[in-house]
Amino acid sequence: METKKTNKTDIKKMTALAMFSVIALTIFTAESMIGQIVPIPGIKLGLANIVTLLVLILYAPKEALFVLIVRILLGSMFGGQMISFFYSLTGGILCWLVMSLISALLKKKFLVLISMCGAAAHNIGQILAAIVITHSISVVAYLPVLMLSAMITGCFTGLAAQVSAKRLQKILRVRFF
Repeated sequence: METKKTNKTDIKKMTALAMFSVIALTIFTAESMIGQIVPIPGIKLGLANIVTLLVLILYAPKEALFVLIVRILLGSMFGGQMISFFYSLTGGILCWLVMSLISALLKKKFLVLISMCGAAAHNIGQILAAIVITHSISVVAYLPVLMLSAMITGCFTGLAAQVSAKRLQKILRVRFF
């Protein structure tokens, strides 16, 4: 009897994670179609990170990583930009790691701060990827611009995740924080 209950729970969780992956991929694709908001290469809002944050507080780091990797892999494949896969994966993994650690320390409470730190880590990861790809350390000079953008975009996505989490709390009748 216990096995059937666990299987139902597992199926519900897998279905929810698939849904979150599709939502993240849709947001990522829509954002890439909009193009650059600011005329500075590499800077974008990173709206798909809202979903990663939500999965992180709804489930656990492992599930958030799953959604993140599915989104990066499929987004790179559908976008036809496999070179961006390395940048996205490096930035995404570092972002996920930092957000997971800070989320655990802060008990999932300060989503804006968690998001801002994640955005900064994502940009650091992309700079590291650029160093490997270009074989040049000179790309580090771009880091201050990326850090400023990370604070702004991270704040925005963190606020959006916080609003979304509050609405999900009402719908799902659970408490996140």
